[in-house]
Amino acid sequence: MITITDKAKEHVATLRSKEGYGADYNVRVSVKGGGCSGLMYDLDFDNKTNESDQIFEDKGIKIMVDKKSLLYLLGTTLDYTDGLNGKGFQFINPNASRTCGCGESFSV
Repeated sequence: MITITDKAKEHVATLRSKEGYGADYNVRVSVKGGGCSGLMYDLDFDNKTNESDQIFEDKGIKIMVDKKSLLYLLGTTLDYTDGLNGKGFQFINPNASRTCGCGESFSV
């Protein structure tokens, strides 16, 4: 399961509206190779569901994850921060053994 904090939920709703996406667009989270730790998070809006997608819903936000990425993301919480050390979405991933300083890449 993948969850989302209240702050991330608010920011997703704001971004969806600001970028002109309708309510039929969900959040797609995936993992790709790259970054300083070996794997990178990818976050986008998508309205097409693939056959291998798992869909989670938390706080009214649907989160789509492909089967391959799900192996790395199970138990992850999507958060949003606007603090002094940076602004943006953060992944609180219990599967990550190491993360880079920017929080955009990780290794398992």
